[in-house]
Amino acid sequence: MKKSTIWILGIVMGLSFLSLLYLQVSYIEEMVKMRNEQFDESVKRSLYQVSKNIEYDETQRWLERDITEAERRAMAQSSVQQQSGDLGQQRYTITPDGEIAPYELKTIPNKPTDVPRAMISRRHGNNTIPQTSRNLVEAMKNRYLYQRVLLDEVVWQMIYRASDKSIEERVNFRNLDQYLKSELINNGIDLAYHFMVIDKNGREVHRCPDFEEKGSESSYTQPLFQNDPPAKMSIVKIHFPDKRSYIYNSVSFMIPSMVFTLVLLVTFIFTIYIVFRQKKLTEMKNDFINNMTHEFKTPISTISLAAQMLKDPSVGKSPQMFQHISGVINDETKRLRFQVEKVLQMSMFDRQKATLKMKEMDANEMIAGVINTFALKVERYNGKITSDLEATDSIIFADEMHITNVIFNLMDNAVKYKKPDQDLLLNVRTWNEPGKLMISIQDNGIGIKKENLKKVFDKFYRVHTGNLHDVKGFGLGLAYVKKIIHDHKGTIRAESELNVGTKFIIALPLLKI
Repeated sequence: MKKSTIWILGIVMGLSFLSLLYLQVSYIEEMVKMRNEQFDESVKRSLYQVSKNIEYDETQRWLERDITEAERRAMAQSSVQQQSGDLGQQRYTITPDGEIAPYELKTIPNKPTDVPRAMISRRHGNNTIPQTSRNLVEAMKNRYLYQRVLLDEVVWQMIYRASDKSIEERVNFRNLDQYLKSELINNGIDLAYHFMVIDKNGREVHRCPDFEEKGSESSYTQPLFQNDPPAKMSIVKIHFPDKRSYIYNSVSFMIPSMVFTLVLLVTFIFTIYIVFRQKKLTEMKNDFINNMTHEFKTPISTISLAAQMLKDPSVGKSPQMFQHISGVINDETKRLRFQVEKVLQMSMFDRQKATLKMKEMDANEMIAGVINTFALKVERYNGKITSDLEATDSIIFADEMHITNVIFNLMDNAVKYKKPDQDLLLNVRTWNEPGKLMISIQDNGIGIKKENLKKVFDKFYRVHTGNLHDVKGFGLGLAYVKKIIHDHKGTIRAESELNVGTKFIIALPLLKI
């Protein structure tokens, strides 16, 4: 599959997962908002009914008190009428001044009638049934008028006198708590709450025994007596400490779905990463195979050519020519064997840790020996190698062969990646840092781009310079260097600037005496 196709597929799938995740988050937000609105509405409806209940209680108290007084007066008047022996029936009516006054319902005089006596009820005396019915209706009407005026009087007293009383006299706080609990449950809110009562002066006059401030930033208020003047209005203030948990628990069933979507998104991203990584490794291995083929073809071709020359009879007659061709075959065979061993060595490092023959050694002396050996190769390219071995403590515990190969590899890279139009300048330096020996190898070669700098230690990776095979190698040299340094408990890093040069810095632990 082409890289562009993978990119397009990855972008489409990624956007799909992100859109799905966004929709789920939006849905949860909308559900939380809706649940908040439902909760607020239920609380407001409950508080409104609580205020109505408080008003009913107050009205009932006024009525009970006034009716009790009126009944007492009525009973006194009835007692006086019964003692006087008056035959008239005593009733009460309301005067234009609003006072309760008795009135006399006179009996109907006895007149002759044509109706037989047997049809006249002895229970009603001399009254007929229609007259008795009219009397009852009149009595009920008078009773209604009395109660009506009594209620009007109670209402007027409540309007002009009730709001002047303190809230402690008007409200039973224990009943208020019971009303709050029952009305909240009736509206589907079975949740712990705390409340306080604030009077018309803004003074707190009561709070529930277990009151706490948690959740008070989201509180609800309701006037206790909605018909009071605004300046004399008292309020109840209620809040729910566990409101947030209550709201989010109601939508918690959506959280697993969102988590699964997120896991799928992460899995998809990881899969895409693995695909690109595998594709990159495939390309690097293909480059490695191409380079290895090229590296092996050169010595094989040389050996083949030398073998054909040995068949020439004239070569056998010239010992000098024979010796030269034999030397070429021997050198190319060594070169071929070295390349094979290099590949096998990296393969071995992948399977297990390298077996190091550790010993005490002087790094300055080892580096000086490598410089003397490598100087001839540098001079072949009209280059110059300098050294500043300033480390005062250069004793390390290391494998001499592998550490020597590390220095050779880094110097060999400087030669491979020199500027074609400029003489090579190579500088090797050592110095000490606390507990460490520092080694730097710096050149003035073509340098490395910043985006490639972190990849130079990857196995099979080679910085492209336009022609894939213009620099010989498998892309294993720096991977081998990093492996050896890490096995020695050290570190290595690269600093480079394109067209300026590259600097490798190694830190190795000093020998502890």
